Amino acid sequence: MPSALHEVLLELFTNQPGLAASLLSALGWDLPEYEEANTACTDLTDKAPTEYRADTVIVLSNSKEPVLAVVVEVQLRPDTDKRWTWPVYVATLRARLRCPTVLLVLTPDSRTTMWASKPIDLGFGVATVRPVVLGPEQIPVVTDPESAVRLPELSVLSAIAHQEHSDRAKVFGATLAALDKLAAEPGSRGTERATVYYDLVTSTLNRAARSCLEAMMTTAARREYLSDTFRNLVKEGLQQGREQGLEEGLEEGLERGRLDGEVRILEAILDARGFVVSAEVRGRIEGCTDVDQLEVWARRAVTSAEIAEIFE
Repeated sequence: MPSALHEVLLELFTNQPGLAASLLSALGWDLPEYEEANTACTDLTDKAPTEYRADTVIVLSNSKEPVLAVVVEVQLRPDTDKRWTWPVYVATLRARLRCPTVLLVLTPDSRTTMWASKPIDLGFGVATVRPVVLGPEQIPVVTDPESAVRLPELSVLSAIAHQEHSDRAKVFGATLAALDKLAAEPGSRGTERATVYYDLVTSTLNRAARSCLEAMMTTAARREYLSDTFRNLVKEGLQQGREQGLEEGLEEGLERGRLDGEVRILEAILDARGFVVSAEVRGRIEGCTDVDQLEVWARRAVTSAEIAEIFE
């Protein structure tokens, strides 16, 4: 089951198909001239019983003719099956569109980057598929606000990849400028994209980086969950703490409210993700008295593919 992180990263490309071309250019690839970039059908099954479906397909076109096709895959961890299916994606799309085709793989860490970067030998060294892999080290550092505004999706990737960069404050400043511009666009779509992107960034930052980003915000402090539902649960938990504090003492009531709020948030995330929660795990959650630990579990629950990964 695709994780929330996987799906939101893909949304960067569906919202801005030109992002694939920008990333390839940043890696030094000489792209053909093109007038537009669009998403295309991701179903790469070719009259066969086995279904093959890529994460995202981007097609660069010139005068309505495809000049380059890009299969975009978000790979959060090594998966041996992909080394068999990725060549199918490339070959099928190339045959369908009759244009050069490249496989672009987005990875979150050096281990997965090294795994995905290995050439895929189709047999006897006669034909090889070489994925173009973008790990944190390959993603451009975006510190210029104007550049970030032109391509906010790239600035979001930059903020995630370079959260420990020496110019972290400039990277975050550029990203916030891009999100502010998005949120200011007429209609609700820009605000929705800005909120999703902000949540994506904050949910993937470590504590020090997140504190740095939040300190740069001029609005009220925000939490890092990917749904307004979860933010509302936090507010409800704090409100319960305040009410209880009137009877039991403000400090104790607020702490209890925080705990209750975090428990409800975690349980709501698990339910929304479709995880089956055993009695043992539920007892562990409800018996936890460490707010920080509950927050760690909640952040893991947003992106983990298996429930065991959350509580390991």
